[in-house]
Amino acid sequence: MTASEATAVPGAAAPSGVAAVARGGWWGVAGSAVNAVFAFVFVGLITRALGAQGAGAVFTGVALFTVLSSTCKLGADTGLVRFVSRDIAVGGGRSVGGLLRAALVPALVASTAAALPLLLCPAVATTLLPHLRPADAVTLVRLFGLFLPVATVGLVLLGANQGHGTVVPFVGVEQIGKPVLRVAVAVPVAFCAPGILPLAAAWLAPALAGTVAAWLALRRNRTARGTAHPAVRGAVPWRAFWSFAAPRALSAVFDFSAVWIGVILLSALATSAEAGVYTAIGRVITAGTLLQLALRLAVAPQISRLLAVGQVAEARHLHRVSTCWVALFSWPLFVLVAAFPRTVLSVFGPEFVRGAPALAVLCAAAMVNVAVGNAQTVLLMSGRSSWHLGITAAAFTVQVTVGLLTVPRWGVLGAAVSWGAAIVVENLSAALLIRLRLGFTTVDRGYATALGAGLAVAALLATVRVLDGDTPSGLAAGMTLGMCLFGTILWWYRRPLGVNDLVGVLRRRVA
Repeated sequence: MTASEATAVPGAAAPSGVAAVARGGWWGVAGSAVNAVFAFVFVGLITRALGAQGAGAVFTGVALFTVLSSTCKLGADTGLVRFVSRDIAVGGGRSVGGLLRAALVPALVASTAAALPLLLCPAVATTLLPHLRPADAVTLVRLFGLFLPVATVGLVLLGANQGHGTVVPFVGVEQIGKPVLRVAVAVPVAFCAPGILPLAAAWLAPALAGTVAAWLALRRNRTARGTAHPAVRGAVPWRAFWSFAAPRALSAVFDFSAVWIGVILLSALATSAEAGVYTAIGRVITAGTLLQLALRLAVAPQISRLLAVGQVAEARHLHRVSTCWVALFSWPLFVLVAAFPRTVLSVFGPEFVRGAPALAVLCAAAMVNVAVGNAQTVLLMSGRSSWHLGITAAAFTVQVTVGLLTVPRWGVLGAAVSWGAAIVVENLSAALLIRLRLGFTTVDRGYATALGAGLAVAALLATVRVLDGDTPSGLAAGMTLGMCLFGTILWWYRRPLGVNDLVGVLRRRVA
């Protein structure tokens, strides 16, 4: 019986890959919820304490830090997800220790080298933050440079934890621990000593704790899996590892730069105030894709394992099911935000409301993103990191070109249009590649039902918007009615949507 047939038969158990993804997905959803709440709280604290211009300066530093740390990983975190999971499935984990050394040493060297210009070259700071006093700009950039190596190492360690088949360390560190600690540190700072430098330090401080936690979790996972001191050590596939990781290193630059390049362009070509508005918009969009990230964390090692042992049909089924779940729960959220963008952005302050058109544009692009599910993860876990590099490079080129043309004229809206264009190019290209070259399809009965659910919620929210406008009461009415309609659809179509698999896994965990 095939994987797809197993789920079609009443009472049949979900395939092991689907069950594992569902378990990881529940952890990811919990972490995503916490991350979304505390990320919003942190951004709100920054914007309220510093205003749009001060917040723009802080988030420009965050953008630089995020791009550099993602670059200096050199793709080693994704490499560890793929190679550790494959080594455990095929070779019993004999090469895990060598893989860790192969990944960590280059990442540490690269991040240290990248931190030196931030620490020693004041021109970097004054160029990125021309609207700040030079002394403040230099101190701010040096602060981010100081934490860069330790944060990069922590991200690589979390990739190794994922390779052991668990998303709990990543969720605990990146989605719960760091966001909660940032708010815990930022609250007293915002009220007692508000300023650009103290609040930037509040964002950076949890990086050290996160790295220590990732290392401790990896020690525990290696001991539990028996990979800490295997009786027979296997040969480390250095060449294969870096042949995969090197293209991923470059594509990671494009991936994370896509999120933050708009902030940098606005800071350099427009104003820090517009960069602050755009950062708030980006937080809303990122919060909407957290479910996709949650399932990606669980899907990646499972697809790698299934492909390693030749279970291609089950890997394809796993992709279809996870895509259905992502689209089902994400589309209604983006429709809601696009219908009431001014009300959503008013949470950050009245000066952020002007970003409403930009938020609507990015919601439309994000719906394309979630519509193809984790197509890019399939590319990477099948070993096609060079393909992934090609599509991310093309998307980044589109974003920078469109941004340079539109940001000076349209400001925040131009940055949103450029990012939205890149999102569409990247995700449609990935979906076509895995369909035409790898045979991974997306559309089935469950996916069509999820699309119908999204359209039904969209029609309802459009009616509420016409009747009540973009107001807090309209948003409240839309959320209430939308949840009722969505809940009804989930109940009536729970089998084709795969909801039974999700709930069944949760019940087994509780029992």
